Amino acid sequence: MLRTTVLLFGLILSACSPLKVDTSQQSLGQDSRIQWIVVHYTAADSERSMQLLTKTGVSSHYLIDENKVYRLVDENRRAWHAGDSQWQGRTWLNSSTIGIEVVHPGYFETESGKQWQPWSEAQIDTLLLLLQDIRYRHGLGIDSVIGHADIAPQRKTDPGPEFPWFRLAQAGLIRWPLHADIQQQQPLFERELPKPVWFQQQLKTLGYAVEQTGELDEQTRNVLAVLQMKYRPQLFDGEPDAQTAAILWSLVNQLSP
Repeated sequence: MLRTTVLLFGLILSACSPLKVDTSQQSLGQDSRIQWIVVHYTAADSERSMQLLTKTGVSSHYLIDENKVYRLVDENRRAWHAGDSQWQGRTWLNSSTIGIEVVHPGYFETESGKQWQPWSEAQIDTLLLLLQDIRYRHGLGIDSVIGHADIAPQRKTDPGPEFPWFRLAQAGLIRWPLHADIQQQQPLFERELPKPVWFQQQLKTLGYAVEQTGELDEQTRNVLAVLQMKYRPQLFDGEPDAQTAAILWSLVNQLSP
């Protein structure tokens, strides 16, 4: 009881006499806590999206609607958007990422399977501006914009195969497989397709969480499907093939100094 009274008395004194901190000197040894920006779709309409992101345990820093951008969480605070996630060896990425949710249905289930929905040009234009602004302010590099599926490929698919990743590449926000590399490498891989362990190694080098089992197992197929959805959305069956190998080769080769 005495301890509690002393603590309360100390808090009252602190409130009356706030601590003064001199911020005139700044260290050179610092950078932003933010390493990546994660793009999501909400899989809901505007009203439901706002409710989910403000009234539940799920949150994101930004929500892009058709005509407006909302900042729901300050960038210096952690938003709960990534969940169980991993990228480039880092786990539980809420602490090191900025989450952007875009109001978008994702897909509709039909008798013939998932029907992925197109994206609004206005929303993509807004997203590009927001991404460029965040990257500039936090000093982030070209590999800093990723999708929710990239960091959680075993359970997530957003922003999906209709998301225009190539638009982001054209804006200098992400790398893209080089056409010359594909032309050069695909015929070579058609003659001899690499073994599953090679695909696993390349995926891991890019940042994906994939166990190096040496087998073409379900977890490897899921990660391959996410990669294909991003860079070859016309076919994302998760099967290794020569074109996918060439895409991987080009992306990894661009990482080399």
